[in-house]
Amino acid sequence: MTEHDQPAAAIRFVLNGETVEHAVRPDTTVLDLVRLQAGLKGTKEGCAEGDCGACTVLLRRGDGPRLAANACIMTAAQIDGAELTTIEGLGDAGNPTALQAAMAENGSSQCGFCTPGIVMALTGLLDREDDPPEDAVHDALAGNLCRCTGYRPIVEAAARAAAIDRPVRPKPDLPDRSNTVEFGGSVLHQPATLEEMLSLRAEHPDAVILAGGTDLGVARADYEGDWDRILSTAHVEEMRAVCVDADHFTFGAAATWEEVLSAVADDYPSLATLIRRFGSTQIRSMGTIGGNIGTASPIGDGPPALIALGASITLASRVGGARTLPLEDFFLDYRKTALRPDEVIVSVDVPRAAPDCAFRVYKLSKRYDQDISTVCGAFWLRLDGRAIADCRLAYGGMAAIPKRATTSENRLRGAGLSPETMQAAAEVLKEDFTPLSDWRGSAGYRMTTAAALLARLERDLSGETVEVMAL
Repeated sequence: MTEHDQPAAAIRFVLNGETVEHAVRPDTTVLDLVRLQAGLKGTKEGCAEGDCGACTVLLRRGDGPRLAANACIMTAAQIDGAELTTIEGLGDAGNPTALQAAMAENGSSQCGFCTPGIVMALTGLLDREDDPPEDAVHDALAGNLCRCTGYRPIVEAAARAAAIDRPVRPKPDLPDRSNTVEFGGSVLHQPATLEEMLSLRAEHPDAVILAGGTDLGVARADYEGDWDRILSTAHVEEMRAVCVDADHFTFGAAATWEEVLSAVADDYPSLATLIRRFGSTQIRSMGTIGGNIGTASPIGDGPPALIALGASITLASRVGGARTLPLEDFFLDYRKTALRPDEVIVSVDVPRAAPDCAFRVYKLSKRYDQDISTVCGAFWLRLDGRAIADCRLAYGGMAAIPKRATTSENRLRGAGLSPETMQAAAEVLKEDFTPLSDWRGSAGYRMTTAAALLARLERDLSGETVEVMAL
């Protein structure tokens, strides 16, 4: 065993420009690390679920930009060999950044609890864009809750800071990550290749596979259980790759939703809108397409859209090799999938848009941004003029798994696109779904709105503008 292969006892990373080491369990939340270990109290805990943004920090891996992320649901395992910036790493009262000065001068803070997270989120935006449009500012703030100041003076401060020439920030050298980090009974493995990942998975079928952690991290933030062994996907090249050719998008399972959004926005604007709604910048910069699928939530927003698009998924194990199946066949029952104990999700393949095809996805939720779906309907149609040559209709929130409405599809194939056709398809939805009632909506509401989405689809494809600010 070489020195590099020896397990490290500490997480090593750049914190506010300086390389540091902290001997903590790899499953320690970054929020606890910076507040309790590093003594940096500017990063706040609000919701501990990745919703309010009070804990926002900036994370950089490799040569990429600094991206906003939620420290409350991120773990130390995800920052080994990376750069982390907290509010203390920007400026101070004597030498504020342009954004900090604009926030202070414009009265953009009252109680101040949320302000550090807001500054961090906007700093991440200004790092990526010299002169962001106002809608980009609003998008950057979608993951930050401010209850007393209101957003107008905050948006104004962002615009004022964007108009000022800002110094180019040098990127500090990142320390080498460790192949293995072990401390306090928690072991982190960081494989660099798929072969290494599959070997580790075969040896440790009960280990936590950690990608973005935006779902698993919520339970960890609540101290619901320890992660005694972690397999990180962050450095597995095959699982991080994003490949685009004339016919397909192929996303490694560890590709983030921010990367997916950048790739699909031109082909599928409706999907891009959905991605922006179910993930703030903080979530999209960490959460992965494979993780969203692997959690197998019946109300996960990604799977219905991907199923309607005809996506397939590739799984692999050391012994069985790789296998590919339609994404719809991956989901078997509530939180039960076709993934075997020794397998990992490797990639997701999505067909590119074709000229004769239309795709729309509509999400119904109690608030527009960052909310759990009550119903999500995704619709792909291949059209021959006004005739529906083929279609795939998929729903989330209507069953124990994301599922296609095959009976309704059969009503549509070969028919003309019209209100009457959609009404006929809507009437047989009850043959495909028996939804449950819960706090998000009753079974009757779900069935009624699922049918209404088909009517909306026809109006949308017929060129009628449908303005929906919140559904």
